[in-house]
Amino acid sequence: MCRIQCIKVKSLVSGEIDCNDLKALLLANKHNPAIINLNIGTTMKGGIDDIDVVIKTLEESGFSRDRFYIHCDAALFGIMLPFLKSGPKITFKKLIGSITISGHKFLGCPIPCGVLITRLNYMNALSRDIGYIASRDVTITGSRSGHAPIFLWYNLQKKGLMGIKNEVENCIRNARYLKDKLGDGGIGAMLNEFSNTVVFEKPHDDEFVSRWSLACNGNIAHVVVMQHVTIQMLDSFVEEFIKSRSMWFKDGTINKALCIAHEVGALNCTCSFHKAKDIPTPALQLVKQNV
Repeated sequence: MCRIQCIKVKSLVSGEIDCNDLKALLLANKHNPAIINLNIGTTMKGGIDDIDVVIKTLEESGFSRDRFYIHCDAALFGIMLPFLKSGPKITFKKLIGSITISGHKFLGCPIPCGVLITRLNYMNALSRDIGYIASRDVTITGSRSGHAPIFLWYNLQKKGLMGIKNEVENCIRNARYLKDKLGDGGIGAMLNEFSNTVVFEKPHDDEFVSRWSLACNGNIAHVVVMQHVTIQMLDSFVEEFIKSRSMWFKDGTINKALCIAHEVGALNCTCSFHKAKDIPTPALQLVKQNV
């Protein structure tokens, strides 16, 4: 919308921003200020960008406070992280400019909506008094839905802090259960810490993908474990996945399983090559011979 040049920064296996690549790009573009969009939970893998490391990278690259702006996209995890012990803190005590949080994701508002939280000086620079509505306006369109705040308020009041906390903890617990269950079934899977997004090898059957409404990207698929997902649903999903998988590999071997080491890391891949590498070498038994 602003016709600003955009540069893509590489990501790590976890989905987090690659700060080595970020530093190289910053140094190559030192003549320009930087607007950086960080993900507090990437869409496919649930990777959480480390704000502190990004700020350190900016400072090491010679960018002073007045030459960068950091926006944090916390659409899903913005509601979840505050309720997780030892989870990363997203706070304006750090040198960030704004945070966005969706209301239709974890809170479950019936219409797409969200909240933008930013610093007062940015609001003052953009807002303008509109006399005929007796209000100040900062929106691009000059208008916004009045229903969204009501839905947000209602959901927060209905759930309460303890209700949200319990839902968050249950989602994280069930996500870890799913990841372990897939691993026990010989299916490569990855789960980032503080995430409810489980990533695994893409099923070979399009009908299976469609039936379970799986989101896929290349060789991987994911399940975002939300409040409605039960242990029974997860058990049913994994059991059907394993059963279907045995049909895909009718010869009884696993050498046809997708290699997803590039997407999720070698330790999380169960293809024949990486699984074989995990098999420990038998210990050498030394026996003293009696002479």
